[in-house]
Amino acid sequence: MGKVTGFMEYPREERAYKDISDRIKNYSEFVIALPNTELQRQGARCMDCGIPFCHASCPLNNIIPDWNHLVYESDFKSALEVLHSTNNFPEFTGRICPAPCEAACTLNIDDAPVTIKTIECAIIDQAWDNELVMPEVSEVKTGKNIAVVGSGPAGLACAQQLCRAGHNVTVYEKAPVIGGLLRLGIPDFKLEKKIVERRVQQMRAEGVSFKTNTHVGIDIKVSELVDNNDCVVLTGGSEQPRDLEIAGRELSGIYFAMEFLKANSKWVQGIHEADKVISAKDKKVVVIGGGDTGSDCIGTANRHGAHSVTQLEIMPKPPEKEDKALTWPDWPHKMRTSSSQEEGGERLWSAATKEFIGNDDNQVTAIECVKVDWHKDADGSWLMSEVEGSEFTVEADLVTLAMGFLHPVHEGMLNELRLELDGKGNVKAKAEGKYAYQTSVEKVFAAGDMRRGQSLVVHAINEGRRCAKAVDKFLMGTTNLI
Repeated sequence: MGKVTGFMEYPREERAYKDISDRIKNYSEFVIALPNTELQRQGARCMDCGIPFCHASCPLNNIIPDWNHLVYESDFKSALEVLHSTNNFPEFTGRICPAPCEAACTLNIDDAPVTIKTIECAIIDQAWDNELVMPEVSEVKTGKNIAVVGSGPAGLACAQQLCRAGHNVTVYEKAPVIGGLLRLGIPDFKLEKKIVERRVQQMRAEGVSFKTNTHVGIDIKVSELVDNNDCVVLTGGSEQPRDLEIAGRELSGIYFAMEFLKANSKWVQGIHEADKVISAKDKKVVVIGGGDTGSDCIGTANRHGAHSVTQLEIMPKPPEKEDKALTWPDWPHKMRTSSSQEEGGERLWSAATKEFIGNDDNQVTAIECVKVDWHKDADGSWLMSEVEGSEFTVEADLVTLAMGFLHPVHEGMLNELRLELDGKGNVKAKAEGKYAYQTSVEKVFAAGDMRRGQSLVVHAINEGRRCAKAVDKFLMGTTNLI
């Protein structure tokens, strides 16, 4: 694929970022795209490796070598067709996917994988710019009615696939706007919302109906959806946050990360006024949790004009470089620094939070912490212990809890349906077999984080597509969806 000797001739070149001093002044995207001449060279680096580990490592099984070769040949239109054959929304994954495909690239053995994510994003962005992305309206109508609950990436992918199969699809969303996590959870500086909105408009043109401000299980009984539709697909995500139940948790100024991020996103998008923003301006911000959500809190706090930002991570600092012989082509455990973390803030590793300290007004002012040590027991399981005498205090005016999510919210919709749950509290539904994605209620299917637990956007899109295929086959006896 690509140019036979391309990987030897051209070095890896990645997209650049605007200067930190400029980008933290607003909520716009700050990635600088590569010119087409450079994209062709990057596509040329895709070597004839024999076994495309990139393809296998992508949850969507994107046909990566093919589109790399087409970009090398400057055939962006054909590259778009290949890209869309497996991914409904490559402009989302081209921005916010961590790119396990690049970790699996054969050239990553030398730490110089093909810039797959950059090429993917360029293909779809140029397609939109050149008006190549058009509604795909089904010529056949089945007369089947399907309700999709939740408009995140899984729900949108599922709805689009089912609509293209000829079904009547209505998407229900509790928020005032469509997009779920994509719209309100991920900051605009990582994914501008016009990019989500244009897909929504494409889906409207294809025939998908959207109902916002409709919280299924509260505003409308889920039993009504089950009675009035041939199928109901639950794609509401994993929204029950992991709490930190320690002394002082009741103090003011302590928020779940999504409370903080959603309030800011709504303000940026003009959904509510500035006085409803949880402002970090001039505050000493502490982010508890080291994942993507914690990183988003850092980027948002810096754009607010925080006095300082400190991120606490209970796990030890990862190694700077992985052992390729042990990890490749799997996703490696190694030190990573996000663009938000580059923008400012201190990262503290192996730090456990013991207590929140407050003042007479019940406002948080500090966090009592302790260093922890990690070691394996005789069975090889990791155990944590506190390091004696390592207690320390971090000043804090605003704290965000970014420690992940436990499972979907059970109150309301799930309890009303009395769905069977798995051991982790997710909706139980198999991903394979004759009854794939079907829950314990025959007409009800589940996909995305609601079924598999919190995960990546690329997994959610894959779940939505596969669930759509299962629903189509359940309704029609056969399916042409892939």
